[in-house]
Amino acid sequence: MLLEKEIHQVNPFRNTYHKATVNLIFTGKWIVQFHSDILKPYKLSLQQYNILNILHNKYPEGVTIKLIRELMLDRMSDASRIVEGLRKKGLLERSVRENDRRSMDVVITAKGINLLKKLEEKEDERLDKGLSALNNTEINQLNTLLDKLRG
Repeated sequence: MLLEKEIHQVNPFRNTYHKATVNLIFTGKWIVQFHSDILKPYKLSLQQYNILNILHNKYPEGVTIKLIRELMLDRMSDASRIVEGLRKKGLLERSVRENDRRSMDVVITAKGINLLKKLEEKEDERLDKGLSALNNTEINQLNTLLDKLRG
């Protein structure tokens, strides 16, 4: 659907750059909401999901909270608080690092990995379908353009 119809835009945009900026923000929020809807039945936030994916990508190695914070999509999140919530759910474990007693390693549990597998199936089913309006060439072009935009 056209952006103008989605946001009930009456006045034209100042220029195509203005429209593109609004379109990126609107579409980003749409994708965030789409993901939130998938995660809601599992009582997970996007930040929690992001941390589980970071840990899964580093598995079986442990990761420090500092590194988690650096790798998160939303770097403004309170990583320590989110990690503790995931620990209470049994989705990850924390342990003192052997080589630095002041630092903690965080590792995803089998329960966390199994949850990610379930969510991956949901994403494959719903998110891929949501983006299926674009063919492979267009998806690759979109990724290239977004990478270029961020410099």
